[in-house]
Amino acid sequence: MLFNTAQFFVFLAVVLALFYGAPLAWRKPILLAASYFFYMSWNAKFVLLLLTLTAIDFTAGLLIARTKPGPRRKLFLIVSLSANLGFLGFFKYYNFLADNLARLWGLAPHVWALDIILPLGISFHTFQSMSYVVDVYRGEQVAIRSPLDYALFIAFFPQLVAGPIVRAREFFGDLYHWRRPTGDEVLRGALMVLFGLVKKMVLADQFAAVADSYFKNIGAHPGVLAAWSGVIAFAMQIYFDFSGYTDMAIGMALLLGFHFPVNFRRPYLSQSITEFWRRWHISLSRWLRDYLYIPLGGNRHGRLATYRNLMLTMLLGGLWHGASWNFAIWGGYHGTLLAVERALGVKGESSGWTWTYPFRAILTFALVSIGWVFFRAANLSDSLWVIGNLFHGPRGHTLLGPWYLRLIALALLLAVLEEKAEWFERVVRAPAWVYASAMAILLFAVELLGVTEVAVPFIYFQF
Repeated sequence: MLFNTAQFFVFLAVVLALFYGAPLAWRKPILLAASYFFYMSWNAKFVLLLLTLTAIDFTAGLLIARTKPGPRRKLFLIVSLSANLGFLGFFKYYNFLADNLARLWGLAPHVWALDIILPLGISFHTFQSMSYVVDVYRGEQVAIRSPLDYALFIAFFPQLVAGPIVRAREFFGDLYHWRRPTGDEVLRGALMVLFGLVKKMVLADQFAAVADSYFKNIGAHPGVLAAWSGVIAFAMQIYFDFSGYTDMAIGMALLLGFHFPVNFRRPYLSQSITEFWRRWHISLSRWLRDYLYIPLGGNRHGRLATYRNLMLTMLLGGLWHGASWNFAIWGGYHGTLLAVERALGVKGESSGWTWTYPFRAILTFALVSIGWVFFRAANLSDSLWVIGNLFHGPRGHTLLGPWYLRLIALALLLAVLEEKAEWFERVVRAPAWVYASAMAILLFAVELLGVTEVAVPFIYFQF
């Protein structure tokens, strides 16, 4: 079930009705059953994989908590991490590795390829589960003793498919001290769900038409203007698509009494790549920092080691998104930019907007957009062709007509207003007629401007 379908909203309404209509003791089983139903609606056979990983990590957490520090305790951690990385590696990276090994040995690239279907949300729920086991090992999280509670943590349907990656202490803090959402939280949650739907159907899916048209046949659109307009269209699409999904996930969780962390903070207003990664997919950035960058040594062992750790972290972050050289290059590109900024003393968060802000923000957006080429293009040769056209060749023609430019201008205006005036919170706390008007405008936008001919899957569902 896609979040942007009527079928899903019927499912959500039924879950909310059952959840709040049932006695308190039944609510966790209802959420778990709903989450597994949601997961199985995609591909029922992979529920065995989800159950297996859940059982392994639940057991590992208990064994680690009961064992004194030493080799045996570390063994339980290694078994858990190996299971998660093993399943993730097989389903996501086997064919990539097999193809590259075959090329090295002079064989046909697909000689060892297997017909593998990527399980739903495997990249997200494995990272979430691994963070729990590591936190138990570090003594930062108590081991969960209820298998039902732990299964719900892994499978909770609002964020199962594409995050945000929720820490155990965040989820279980709400689960074990659950309280009914306040009136403001219900209003905020409903507005977030609808606003996320607008981001997806009115903005992301509109820009998807332009980005798909360009990247599916790059040879048909030569020239600098065509290249930049195709790349900017994808930059708009991926932001509104992914932030729209996480807005909906956070809003739905809030309606159920769970408080998920913010996952996007207007990243295209950033003044540096360092700031961009503190605003984009924040839950993944936190995960990479806490479970990869810092364990590698972080910035504790000198400049060269810091640059190496940044590069390794971003390379692995790139490969986490997908098994291809394009994703490795995308990660390496961002790692290089982060290292350069660290060498130049660029700060992660700017102190304010000065007269230089527009120039720095435009430069940062351009650098991010160049990176998106490797994220979106079908292969490395297409990526290099597009990069070449961004900076050299005929002028060409733009693919972004006045309508798309107006959408970008409106989005920029809303982002600036949220950054400076927090208009979203003001709407939540405004008089009822203001809130109702905002909801009506959003519903009208979905009905009038939303792409409804076909339900377009969210981009991050493929990861």
